[in-house]
Amino acid sequence: MAIGEICSREVVFAGRNESVAAAARLMRENHVGCLVVAEEQEGKRVPVGMLTDRDITVAVVAPGLDAEAILVGDVMSAELLSIQEDAGIAETVELMRVRGIRRLPVTDAAGTLVGLVAADDVLALLAEEIAGLAGMITREEKRERTARKTRATG
Repeated sequence: MAIGEICSREVVFAGRNESVAAAARLMRENHVGCLVVAEEQEGKRVPVGMLTDRDITVAVVAPGLDAEAILVGDVMSAELLSIQEDAGIAETVELMRVRGIRRLPVTDAAGTLVGLVAADDVLALLAEEIAGLAGMITREEKRERTARKTRATG
């Protein structure tokens, strides 16, 4: 399965020239803990960084800086990792594990932002798959018991 099939296609994003306060309001309004920082390039939205609630807390709130005066581009994580939408689940999990990140922007082959995948999305998919396997085992056991009873009485 491709990661593009499970990623969230409704991505909340900000520009690097927006204030951190405006970005924090976006996070609050949309109930998210991170924003993809994106730029328009040739009419396409291209991810250039990530801004998390932790970035805001550590870089702006803790030192007592003015969130209205600080720009997203000054605080965002600029070393951006992203993954293409046709990448597999295993490849995505490996990248997240090796780099210690919980969220990845998802792009198309041209680098345009198409979604965001979180570790929670992958865990939900895997939990669903495991539940399906558990259900299969239960059905197999029932089928086997029924078959034995039929042979014993028949």
